[in-house]
Amino acid sequence: MTTIYLQIKGTGSFLPPYVLTNDALEHMVDTSDEWITDRTGIKERRLAKETATYEMATSAALKALEDAQVSPQDIDLIIATTITPDYFTPSLSCLVQKEIGADNAFCFDVNAACSGFCYALDVADCYIKTGKAKRILIVASEALSRITDYTDRNTCVLFGDGAGAVVVSGGDEPGMTDSFLAATGRDGEVLAADMFGDGAARVRMNGKEVYKFAVSVNIKIVNLLLERNSLTVGDIAYIVQHQANKRIISAVSNKLGLSEDRIFMNLDKYGNTSSASIPICLDEMNRSGMLKKGDKVILVGFGAGLTYGGVLLTW
Repeated sequence: MTTIYLQIKGTGSFLPPYVLTNDALEHMVDTSDEWITDRTGIKERRLAKETATYEMATSAALKALEDAQVSPQDIDLIIATTITPDYFTPSLSCLVQKEIGADNAFCFDVNAACSGFCYALDVADCYIKTGKAKRILIVASEALSRITDYTDRNTCVLFGDGAGAVVVSGGDEPGMTDSFLAATGRDGEVLAADMFGDGAARVRMNGKEVYKFAVSVNIKIVNLLLERNSLTVGDIAYIVQHQANKRIISAVSNKLGLSEDRIFMNLDKYGNTSSASIPICLDEMNRSGMLKKGDKVILVGFGAGLTYGGVLLTW
């Protein structure tokens, strides 16, 4: 029997035009460019302002469809991931379906916070392998500025808005070869955003606990995927981590023995865009020619829930 692999056929992303720099944040809270850069690696981030979450998602989706040379009518399923939807219902995926005219697709959303894209890829892989869907659009869109407390200097410097998307389909050449998902719900309060209460939802975070969790699970995921597939770190072209904090990415990379040329980072420009960060990275890497056919890539996500997950791809 021929093995069916999920293959990424196209990528797309959208970043809002408004730029919030570290210098601008200095006038909003007690902070400085030096403090932010040293602790996070972030220099600026994009804010959606008047742009809806679904509008960012739609822009990224259309670019992914164009890159894949696929018509919206050929999409069987749309999986969207977000923690900042415009509505409780209709879902983000249904709004994207309407905007792009993918009338033949069924739709649903995933909420796994910053791990959302890895979760969505895993779900899509199941649909591809069972033959229940042939072409799937995955879109991650986040407007984190809407749940950010701009009086809290420890969190407001971290988050930005944006969207990323991929079109995937099945094939007999290696593509997505392994994945791993997990959650630690008992620790969910270390990173959360309340939905109801006296005021609007705001992100609250225990930074030290999130750092320890992120470094630990990222290393765990990479080593597990390598071991299960009889690979070494030297076999991997790139490891693309969720863009949360430069210190986290550097700590994981150092412990794994990764050189800087095999780590992709764009958080200096965009900050933490939650579930959108990994597909935005993939789109930039794809369009710049960094990714070559046959490259082995590991994607690693972690986030509120607490959730974490990883994917091993052959490009």
